[in-house]
Amino acid sequence: MVEFNRLKKWESSLNACIRCGYCYEHCPVYKATRWEVDAPRGKMALLFGMLHGELEPSAYIAEKLFECFHCRRCQDACSSGVPTMEVFADARADLVDAGFAPVGTSPVTDPDQCALCLSCVRMCPHEARYYQERIQTDRLKCQSCGSCLDVCSARAIRVEKGFGTGPDEMRRAVADFLDLPDAKGVVFGCSWATYPGFQTARMAGDGAPCDHRVFVTACTGRLTAEVVLDALERGAWGVLVVGCPEDECEHGGSLRARARMETLRDVLARVGVAPGRLQVAESSKSKPAVFRQHVDAFMETIRGLGPLHAGGGS
Repeated sequence: MVEFNRLKKWESSLNACIRCGYCYEHCPVYKATRWEVDAPRGKMALLFGMLHGELEPSAYIAEKLFECFHCRRCQDACSSGVPTMEVFADARADLVDAGFAPVGTSPVTDPDQCALCLSCVRMCPHEARYYQERIQTDRLKCQSCGSCLDVCSARAIRVEKGFGTGPDEMRRAVADFLDLPDAKGVVFGCSWATYPGFQTARMAGDGAPCDHRVFVTACTGRLTAEVVLDALERGAWGVLVVGCPEDECEHGGSLRARARMETLRDVLARVGVAPGRLQVAESSKSKPAVFRQHVDAFMETIRGLGPLHAGGGS
């Protein structure tokens, strides 16, 4: 029997949730599945049911609680002021204590491929990865930012449940877009900083030619160089990466993404690819119009450069 010793203190918060739905409008997991139980309010209902004995704790429910990118958008949007992230964190801890071992959105390390270089352990901004006979992940500390993906030289880390944000999922989505006749620009943006700007851009751009597309990832720190190179190889005229300002980034990914893309841009320049084809920008969540400005300026640049493969790198 699960005692829910931590969750009990949040009973008043569970009662305060009015199921208004403001939270699911912002949740990247719900946007990927459109399944109510994946929305924050659905998870709140599960917790309410378990706390009051109406639902039996299960591996399924535990998995749902761990399917989260910790972007905090649900908490910021809550009309009742419910501290959803703190509620979920305590519920997860209770479930782990009860013996449940969900993976959720946490990256997974394949021990057969792992080179034990410990790079992922050293760089994890949340101190969630550690070595104990093999590389392991503390599920309660992991924030699912995926920043460990690109530092793994052995490519032993994968995201089993990326909800559209994993490297392989990104590649497929970008490839589908670039198959369209008018496709030119690929924009990658983190969910935390750019999603409001993405919505603003879509509203302002209704009826305009769709020659670019925004792909929302959990954190730009998880955007691998291979995904960017794959987009250019498949015919993108250019790639724009938009992350948080460094002082707003929850995972430290913005700074790493900028360094990674600047290095990649230098490498591309050596083979004749114009620097303007790979751009990096910052957009604060409090200034969504800035996102649109970055996208417009980027598209103007690559339209002037023309196709990458038709005319070389210039």
